[in-house]
Amino acid sequence: MAPTPGSGAAAQVDTFIKENKVAVFSKSWCPFCDKVKQLFKTNGIAYGALELDQVEDGPALQDALKERTGQSTVPNVFVNGEHVGGCDDTLQAHSSGKLASLLNGGGGDAQHDYDVVVVGGGSGGLACSKEAAVQGARVAVCDFVKPSPQGTTWGLGGTCVNVGCIPKKLMHQAALLGEAAEDAQKFGWSINTPTHDWEKLVTAVQSHIGSLDWGYRVQLREKRVTYLNAYAQFVDEHTLKTVDKKGKEKTITSRYIVLATGGRPRLPDIPGAREYGISSDDIFSLPHSPGKTLIVGASYIALECAGFLRGLGLDVTVMVRSILLRGFDQQMANLVGEHLEKRGVKFIRQCVPTELQLIEEGPPRRVKVLAKTTDGEVVEGEYNTVLFAIGRDACTDNIGLDKVGVQLSPKDGKVVCTPDEKSTVSNIYAIGDVVSGKPELTPVAIQAGRLLARRLVNDASILTDYANVATTVFTPMEYGCIGLSEEDAIAQFGEDDIEVYHQYFTALEHTVAQRDENGSYAKLVCCISQEYKVVGFHIVAPNAGEITQGYAVAMKLGARKWDFDATIGIHPTVSENFTTMNVTKKSGAESKSSGC
Repeated sequence: MAPTPGSGAAAQVDTFIKENKVAVFSKSWCPFCDKVKQLFKTNGIAYGALELDQVEDGPALQDALKERTGQSTVPNVFVNGEHVGGCDDTLQAHSSGKLASLLNGGGGDAQHDYDVVVVGGGSGGLACSKEAAVQGARVAVCDFVKPSPQGTTWGLGGTCVNVGCIPKKLMHQAALLGEAAEDAQKFGWSINTPTHDWEKLVTAVQSHIGSLDWGYRVQLREKRVTYLNAYAQFVDEHTLKTVDKKGKEKTITSRYIVLATGGRPRLPDIPGAREYGISSDDIFSLPHSPGKTLIVGASYIALECAGFLRGLGLDVTVMVRSILLRGFDQQMANLVGEHLEKRGVKFIRQCVPTELQLIEEGPPRRVKVLAKTTDGEVVEGEYNTVLFAIGRDACTDNIGLDKVGVQLSPKDGKVVCTPDEKSTVSNIYAIGDVVSGKPELTPVAIQAGRLLARRLVNDASILTDYANVATTVFTPMEYGCIGLSEEDAIAQFGEDDIEVYHQYFTALEHTVAQRDENGSYAKLVCCISQEYKVVGFHIVAPNAGEITQGYAVAMKLGARKWDFDATIGIHPTVSENFTTMNVTKKSGAESKSSGC
C-alpha cells in the first residue's frame, strides 16, 4: 500500500521539498538524473538531491512520490514546492522560461517592478543580468553611452567589446602579422614589401564588434532581460529615473540595484586637449590613419596602442611623466619599454603636455604640442594625432549616488564595497571597474557579476576571489603576470624571505628571424618561509597571454617552486622555461640561455 500523507515516507518527501528550493529525487546510476543535475550545475542553480537507491527507505519514498505526483520514474523535480516533473519536463521548463519563473516564486517581489536592475551594459553588467535571469529573477539592464568629446559612441557591450580588449587585441594581431611578414622572408618565403590599409582594418574590426553587439541583444531577449537603452539616475535607493536618447523619461523600481557603470578615459585639463586630442574611446573607429602619433601616458593602454600603431608602420612617440606601467613589476615594465624602443617607438621621458594647438584641420589634423619636462625645459612637436592614455575615471558622477548615500572613495571616486560587493546602502551593489581597490579587468567584472547574481537571487554564498588574477599587457612582446610584483613581494614578506628564479631566453621562432636574442624573460617570485610558494609569476615573451592563463590555475592551487620543477615541459616551447628554471637572482649567476 502506498504511504498516506503524514506517514514516515510521505513526511520525509514533504520535508525534503520544503528544505530545498530545488529538490531532485534521483538515483545515482540514472543518466536522466545526471542530465537534470548537470543543467542546474551549469546554470549555477543550487539544488538538493536525494538518491533513492542509496537510502534504506528509497522504495517507500518513490511510492510516496507516485502518490503525490502520479509519476513513478526519476528524476522527479520540485521547484519552490511546485512539481516540475521528470528530465524532459525540466529541460522544457528551462527552455521556455517556466523554470526561471518558478525559481523566482512565480512573480517575485510585488513591491517592485524588478528583482534586479543592473546599471551598465558592459561585460560585468551583462553577465550579472543574464545570470540573475537564469536564477529566476525579473531583471532589467540600463545602458547609455555618452559620446566622447570627439563624438564617438557605441552600442551594447561596454568598454571591453567596443573600445577596449576586443579591438585592441585585433589591432595587436594586425601588427604581429606585419612583423611575421618580415620574418617570413628569412624562413624562405618570397613576400613583397607589405603595406597596411588602416581603413580596411577599422572596417573589419568594427564589423566584428557589431556582430557581438547584436549577439548580446539576442542573449538578453532569450534570457527575458529587459534592455533599456537609457541613462539611469537614482531617485531613492529602490527607484531609478531613466531617460532615453529622445528624452523620454521612465521610472522603474527594483529590490536590488547593481552598479556596473565602468569608467571612461581621463583627459588632462590643458588647453586644446578636448578639442584636438583623442583617447582609446576614439582610436579603434578612427576613419583615417592616425599618421604621426603622440601617445601621452605610460599605462598599459598607452603602451599597447604604441605597440600596434608602430607595428602598422606609423611614426609613434610616447610621452611619459614618470615610470612605465605603474603598479606592475618594474623590471618587467622596463623590458616592455625596451622592446618598444627596439621596434622604433620613441620616448619623451619626465615630460607632460601643457597645450595643444591646431595647425591645420585634416584628415589627418596637424597639431602642435607644447610640453614641459620636470626640469622646466619646453618641448615642442607636431603630430597628426595626440592620444591621451593617462588613466580612467569611474562613471559615478551625475547618477544620484550622493542622493541615496552610496559612499565613494576619496582616493579614486569609486564605490566603497564590502567583500560581497555591497555598497554602504544595503540593496545597492557594485561590480567591475567602478569598485574601489579591485582590478580593472573584464574577466574580474564577469566573475563578480555572475557570483553576485547567484547570491542575490538564489542564496548562494561563493564570493569573488580577487587574489592571483592573471593579466597580460598586449605589447608586441607580450607581458603576462600573476600575483605579486617583485617589489610588492619584498615589501610584504621582506627581502630575506624572497627568492627569485629567473631566465633570459630566445624564443625559437625568433632565432631564424635573427631578432630579440635573449629578449624573452621569465621569473618566479617565491616565498621561502611558505615552502617556496610561488607568489609572483612574470613573463615577457611571444604569446605571453596564452602561457600565463594556464599557470593561473597552478597559482590558485598554491603551487610551490618544486611543483614547477616536477613538471615536464613541452619542447620546444616558451612555456617550458618555467619547468627548468634554476638560476636565482641572489646567486648572481648568468641567467641568459646559450642553447635550446
